[in-house]
Amino acid sequence: MLTKFRWCVALAAGVGLVPSRALAEPAVAPFYQAVMRMKPEGRLGQVIKKEKIETPIEGAQAWRIAYISSDLNDKRTISTGIVVAPKGNASAGSRPIISWSHGTTGNSQNCGPSQVENPARPLNQYLLVNGDSWSDYGLPSLEQFIKDGYVVVGTDYQGLGGGGRHQYAVAKTNGRDAINAARAAGSMRETGAGKKTVLIGWSQGAGSTVGASSQAGYIAQKGTAFDGIDIVGFVAMSVPDLAMYRPKTLDQDGAEEMISDFATAWSVDSFAFAHMSMNMWGTQAAFPDKLKLSDIFTEEGAKVLDEIYLNKCVHVSTDTINFNYGASYKTLLRDEPQNAVAWAQAIIDGSVDNNSKPVAPVLILYGNKDTTLPPVMGDYYREQVCALGGNVARVQLPGDQNHFTTPPASVPFYLPWIKDRLAGKPAGDGCAGEDVTG
Repeated sequence: MLTKFRWCVALAAGVGLVPSRALAEPAVAPFYQAVMRMKPEGRLGQVIKKEKIETPIEGAQAWRIAYISSDLNDKRTISTGIVVAPKGNASAGSRPIISWSHGTTGNSQNCGPSQVENPARPLNQYLLVNGDSWSDYGLPSLEQFIKDGYVVVGTDYQGLGGGGRHQYAVAKTNGRDAINAARAAGSMRETGAGKKTVLIGWSQGAGSTVGASSQAGYIAQKGTAFDGIDIVGFVAMSVPDLAMYRPKTLDQDGAEEMISDFATAWSVDSFAFAHMSMNMWGTQAAFPDKLKLSDIFTEEGAKVLDEIYLNKCVHVSTDTINFNYGASYKTLLRDEPQNAVAWAQAIIDGSVDNNSKPVAPVLILYGNKDTTLPPVMGDYYREQVCALGGNVARVQLPGDQNHFTTPPASVPFYLPWIKDRLAGKPAGDGCAGEDVTG
């Protein structure tokens, strides 16, 4: 989840960088160790490894899975995740699929939400009072979804347990992981899943969800592990839309301005800086032949950030930056970006596609106090997509809701909306009039 939560660590100021040795593979459980040795070969959505796991949800069964996906450049990848389905027999293909895309957890192999001890649980957010872990994990409204007879799958995204570098916040790649997670869940006969599918995500996951919405050709591909998924809706809580930084002309001046504006906007504190640099790290991972971290960061910065993100998840990464650099974290940035046109084009290519009509209605839910992903991002997305004939509704949640309270506050709004889409009811015209206020 992208955030600008300020960390204040008094001891951080003036502390020098402590050298350490980068680890090739951070510690992961045996399931992921085996997956990381596998090759990404097979059909999109093909489950290449699975194991039964426990779930506290009454009447449910769960699995940890690894499946074949691909990135925005059609390079095959392996993603991991979890699947939870109702127990008991179901008529063939009668259970709809809910595909969940999580918020930011980090870039390292050990940052996938499916790797916590008991992942097949309702959504648990670390920052909220009832959070019980170092990271967000679990699946939204899981008890209700199971009670309603849905199959729920949550992707970790590529690079968070399946090998390779995580393409953090590259919406098109993350979206493909969510699409292929639905295919994976549908291909498992034990789930009784059908073709009707809804994608739902928050923060980074909202980018994944709307990133998937415009990929009609990818969704319609044949020869997958589960052809013909019928995506009938997309729910996005707190939408990130980096396309709004797009310059009017993608020349040298425009590109340099775009990269500088982006870096400045997301560097107001060390926590925001960590997310910005994670984003750059993920973009470079998507375009390794065109980009270098040292184009944006100093040589020291590129080396340090690479080591941190290969080995640590988001909150520990932020602590590390804060501890070693304190208020001087911006010294890791170059004064002026290099290779700016290539970087600007890569960010645009990986971001939400505002030039293609979504394949199904989109519901955006947001809080009026979300300073992490300001509502203007979702407003910009809606404006662009509605002009193409898309159907995008925006709901401002009741009360004062911030980035982290958005998922629980959204439940009463997305549950009936999802049920109506799965029942085949047409969505109202979300592009007509002003936003709905909950």
